[in-house]
Amino acid sequence: MKTNPRFLSLCRILTLLGLCSAVAFSSGCVAVAAGAAGAGAVAYVRGELRVSLANDYDSVVRASNRAVDQLQFAKISERKDALSDEIEVRTARDKKITILLTKEADKLTRVQIRVGLLGDEQVSMAVLDKIKANL
Repeated sequence: MKTNPRFLSLCRILTLLGLCSAVAFSSGCVAVAAGAAGAGAVAYVRGELRVSLANDYDSVVRASNRAVDQLQFAKISERKDALSDEIEVRTARDKKITILLTKEADKLTRVQIRVGLLGDEQVSMAVLDKIKANL
């Protein structure tokens, strides 16, 4: 059985396009850096900064609210219960920042920070640094 050369060319082109797409979508999406003492690794994945802090949930909530005040963000909303807290703020340039805090254990709290729709790693790190400074 003989294979059509046009079919083989089409298969090669589609395979190449698939590989190029995979590289394009994966590059720049993940950056990982070591966190400070008392904190887990900081991961920046698809526009969201994620870290688990070795602090109790209530302390991280208080530190996050102090950080928002110190950075002079306008608080839009806060939804809190015993296990999670979601804080939405706006910057002076009207960028939306969402800070999601989740209790993982007695002395472990996950922090997720997203700036805008696509994320901003520098602003996210500045918010995290301010939260850590208030712990």
